[in-house]
Amino acid sequence: MDGARSPSLEIDILVEADGWAALPDAEALVRRAVSAALAEGAELEEGATFEVSVTLTDDARIRRINKDWRDKDKPTNVLSFPAAEVPDGVTPVPLGDIIVAFETVAAEALDEDKALADHFTHLIVHGTLHLVGFDHEDEEEAEEMEDTERHILAGLGISDPYALPAET
Repeated sequence: MDGARSPSLEIDILVEADGWAALPDAEALVRRAVSAALAEGAELEEGATFEVSVTLTDDARIRRINKDWRDKDKPTNVLSFPAAEVPDGVTPVPLGDIIVAFETVAAEALDEDKALADHFTHLIVHGTLHLVGFDHEDEEEAEEMEDTERHILAGLGISDPYALPAET
């Protein structure tokens, strides 16, 4: 054994909207999803400590953020903001911020006949992958990101979020 240490992870979670009480295990789901996404989707420096911040908010707040940062005056399910480059020696190394809006996530889960916890976990995985360089601006990038998401979610016991619903 060469003595290399696995990277460590700090996850800061802020719950700032009452709606999240409907998903009492939200914080545990965040920790599990972020950890799984980074383990499968990122090459992190051995022995380093990394930090991800997650804010669980509501539609009103995410709408303001979406308008201010993306010029889109509407709520969305998840926003990710990768951290700027930091000088060497900064620890923990910030990977960025993920912001999730309860009302939109809950409505999507209902509309798509998905368990709220599963849809929420998918969005946390999706947001985490954005923090480490994944994107879906073109078809090739989207396929790679979706394949990575499917693999991570399968490891968490969650079915393919992109599968079409079965005909009844």
